[in-house]
Amino acid sequence: MNKLVKTKELFDCKTEYLKKLFEKHEYPWEMLPEIKGYIKELIENGLEGFTEIQDGVFVGENVKIAKTVTIEPPAIIGEGTELRPGAFLRGNVITGKNCVIGNSTELKNCVLLDKAQVPHYNYVGDSILGNHAHMGAGSICSNLKSDGKNIVIHGDENYETGLRKIGGILADDADIGCGCVLNPGTVIGKATSVYPLNSLRGVFPAGCIVKSINNIVVRRKED
Repeated sequence: MNKLVKTKELFDCKTEYLKKLFEKHEYPWEMLPEIKGYIKELIENGLEGFTEIQDGVFVGENVKIAKTVTIEPPAIIGEGTELRPGAFLRGNVITGKNCVIGNSTELKNCVLLDKAQVPHYNYVGDSILGNHAHMGAGSICSNLKSDGKNIVIHGDENYETGLRKIGGILADDADIGCGCVLNPGTVIGKATSVYPLNSLRGVFPAGCIVKSINNIVVRRKED
């Protein structure tokens, strides 16, 4: 089972205003230091169909924002996205269309592609979530090692990132079960599902079911 880590192997970005960011970088974690500047560039060039609702915060059409949501700039929220009560966007956040950011969920320095869902008590920092990626209730992306050292992505080879903070990289259609912890630099492949209450580290192949870190099976077509 190949442990794919390149941007083009993990994501099919069809969100027009995000294509440049995804096409530019061979590896997804390379996007993380550029998110803030990329948002600034998008704003300076003009975002058709978006409205500035507060300084540095732009939302697309039909975005739903609950009264108790807090959004710190800069942020770009895509069309049809729903921000539920208590959501906290702590700056440098870009979403695609029709995402769900749920109650008591915190996002920081991250990108969500179309229809990504973080609906219940999630923490997503320094992370990239693909199309239709889903995180179950209470699952989090841990983004800082306890020793504070730079993060190494452990796949078929070791990738020195040069970054102290990397959360989770969830490919298109990845599904994380309730109560999981994705330790810094964890990569979940396309259409791979993770059972609840797992603590994961490393790179996990596409098209699999992760029952535990040492029990990974290839998904049957009917799954």
